[in-house]
Amino acid sequence: MGREIAHVMGHQAAGWLERPDRETEERTDLLVEAMQLKPKEVVADIGAGSGYFCWRMAKLVGSEGRILAVDIQQEMLDLLQRNMAKRQITNVESVLGATDDPKLPPASVDTILMVDVYHEFDQPYEMLRAMHKALKPGGRIVLVEFRAEDPAVNIKRVHKMSQEQAKKEFTAIDGLNWERTIDVLPQQHILIFRKKSAAK
Repeated sequence: MGREIAHVMGHQAAGWLERPDRETEERTDLLVEAMQLKPKEVVADIGAGSGYFCWRMAKLVGSEGRILAVDIQQEMLDLLQRNMAKRQITNVESVLGATDDPKLPPASVDTILMVDVYHEFDQPYEMLRAMHKALKPGGRIVLVEFRAEDPAVNIKRVHKMSQEQAKKEFTAIDGLNWERTIDVLPQQHILIFRKKSAAK
């Protein structure tokens, strides 16, 4: 679809995900707030990495909610579970995904979160199709990517994505529609895509 795909960040670089200034640089607190998670929600964090967002979301969905931490690197998931254990978080489950399938059951997830990871998928269409199947009717995908339209966002072009490009790729999946874009972050878009509800 006219976009170069970036290489996957290896588990050796996990420290970058947990850097102390990440919250102030990216205002990750505003992202979590913008998601408006509810108790009992089932949230899949695709490309969960070291679990930076998992424990933050786990607190919001509560003991009756679940966070499914999906990654294609077992080393990342091992690190993630150590991080959850340190924080005594018990409602985060690891899922070893594949490059074309997050390995989530059909219609099992309320919200899918992807933070700066979608642009690295080497099979984006197949992944989107599988994620769409995993969403419950009316469920949503929250896509966070660095703004390609903004020259002030000083990272490589291959690691950024425009709203136009994201909408083109996501709405190629039948039954997945762009709902809105939230621009509260200093460098990234938050795009919300919604799965069509079941017919009444």
